[in-house]
Amino acid sequence: MLITMKSILKLAEARKIAAGAFNITSLEGIQAVLGAAEEAGQPVILQFAPVHETIIPLKVIGPIMVMMAENAAVPVAVHLDHGDDFKVLKQALDMGFTSVMYDGSALPFEENAAGTKIAVELAGVYGASVEGEIGAMGREEFLSVGEGEGNEAAESCYTDPDQAETFAAATGIDALACSFGTVHGLYLKKPNLDLERISRIREKVDLPIVMHGGSGISDEDFRQCIKRGVRKINYYTYLAKAGGMYVKEKATKAEDIVFYHDVTMWGVEAMKKDVLHTIKVFSGVEQ
Repeated sequence: MLITMKSILKLAEARKIAAGAFNITSLEGIQAVLGAAEEAGQPVILQFAPVHETIIPLKVIGPIMVMMAENAAVPVAVHLDHGDDFKVLKQALDMGFTSVMYDGSALPFEENAAGTKIAVELAGVYGASVEGEIGAMGREEFLSVGEGEGNEAAESCYTDPDQAETFAAATGIDALACSFGTVHGLYLKKPNLDLERISRIREKVDLPIVMHGGSGISDEDFRQCIKRGVRKINYYTYLAKAGGMYVKEKATKAEDIVFYHDVTMWGVEAMKKDVLHTIKVFSGVEQ
């Protein structure tokens, strides 16, 4: 069933868990995520990031995401991730997406807040939810602190709790993506999470906190972040890796020819297994 992100995050807050938000780049990805969510009996968020337009266009995969969410046996939100173009936000909303993220984190604070407020007003016409971002979570910001320094970052890369409070009040967002030590993509070494920062932000901001760069975090670190108020966790890289590496393994072991439909089935199998474990950790089923 298709619902808003806000509704899913309200449920997550009530249960003190986190909703998994999985980026989609293929039909197989949708099958894996929804299959795992239905098996676990947990709500889930399907999301598309414009950076993946080179893999599959939003105009192709977006309507499929909405249709499959409508037919799912569990609550599903369909979300636009990292939108920084109002035309793309409107395109997603016109398709039936129930949530969008306006990412103005690279802009000066005032411009980010003003742009996010526009996104809130736009989404309101559709009854959709909005996620905003303050802080830096891109790998380039973290690595620019010093080559070879892994995932360490300067204080300026992290979300300031006082700014977060001002930002939330000025924009009317439903969820806040914060920077506290995670980055997108594969981790070069164990991430240095500032867990106390999450608690400080939640003391200032009565909103669900969103973790970007969720792939590669240990299960225990996930639990600690959720304990402090993280209610949405974005996850993609290790999901895609799980599918790709399993396909590689199966194709290498194959004694005869490999058909493409075999490849897609292997991919769904491996990605579903990875997503199922992840959802169970986020929902507290696996301790």
